[in-house]
Amino acid sequence: MSNTDPFEIFLQTAPGLEPALRAEASEVGFDGAEVVPGGVTLRGGWPEVWRANLSLRGADRVLARVGSFRAMHLAQLDKRSRKFPWPEVLRADVPVKVETTCHASRIYHAGAATQRIETALREELGVTVTPQAALGLRVRIADDLVTFSLDTSGAPLHKRGHKPAVGKAPMRETYAALFLRQCGYDGREPVLDPMCGSGTFVIEAAEWAAGLMPGRSREFAFEQLASFDAEAWTAMRGVDVSQTPSVTFRGSDRDDGAIRMSGENAERAGVKDWTVFQQGAVAELERPEGPPGLVIVNPPYGARIGNKALLYAVYATLGQRLKEGFKGWRVGIVTTETGFARATGLPFKPVGPVVPHGGLKVRLYQTGVLK
Repeated sequence: MSNTDPFEIFLQTAPGLEPALRAEASEVGFDGAEVVPGGVTLRGGWPEVWRANLSLRGADRVLARVGSFRAMHLAQLDKRSRKFPWPEVLRADVPVKVETTCHASRIYHAGAATQRIETALREELGVTVTPQAALGLRVRIADDLVTFSLDTSGAPLHKRGHKPAVGKAPMRETYAALFLRQCGYDGREPVLDPMCGSGTFVIEAAEWAAGLMPGRSREFAFEQLASFDAEAWTAMRGVDVSQTPSVTFRGSDRDDGAIRMSGENAERAGVKDWTVFQQGAVAELERPEGPPGLVIVNPPYGARIGNKALLYAVYATLGQRLKEGFKGWRVGIVTTETGFARATGLPFKPVGPVVPHGGLKVRLYQTGVLK
């Protein structure tokens, strides 16, 4: 397998967000992206894997499906795993962990299958196999087809590498990017989050507008693969496509600690010059000067933070401030219950799909332009 030989690449995301991720992948130049349950598939070589990790704001992980074969029983799995060209993709000096799932196959015991593959790796490649390894080999056995996929990301991609400070109930950066996209955000309008927490929506919008690559500050598992070309990766990473945004991105929160945290995160992300964070309750929310844009907010859910019974008033106050002062703006609210959204009194479009988030199920409620 050379660096340019095509194979299937799987971009993982939460159920419900797949169409938004496909739209992003197509927008940044990945051809043939198709929605499948839990993600998006496309074909490419290792440079496409590197670029997906570096440039996609919405993908949670990037998996490289490096090979597959049929296996009807464990002896066959053992034999074909030993014949697999491991040196083309894995290095003997980089430990690896093996994770196996079985579905509708004659090989039904995932633990036994894992043992066979681990033994093949140790004896044929000489690699250390341990559950503590950072590099993961994912094995899926479905309908007697064994598929090997490498997790090329390592740490989940929402860990951008420049945001150590998070709030009590953080929104993942990857989810925030896709919710922004679902709201029609394209990087050219102001964004305001009146319950900004650690600043995720605001910082993601500012980075997007500034053309900053989401993976610019971190390392990836693919850097430890046999296929890695350090010189080509350095050249790819060194391409500067940044620009200066023409609008300002704002966040507010009643918690002074959240505001301090957001400012620190914005500075680490390199978007301090285009963001403004200030302390203030939702009842004090005012329209900022400048052109209309998008208000997007992930309010408390009750089960997540605080007393659920008190939250309806908060949502109602938010809706009142937006209706009174934000004509010409659009609104996106991520929450768990239709009742919370209805409490705002805002004219929402048909609700979006359910998205699992932090053990709960959320939906994006969005309006058109407020009149």
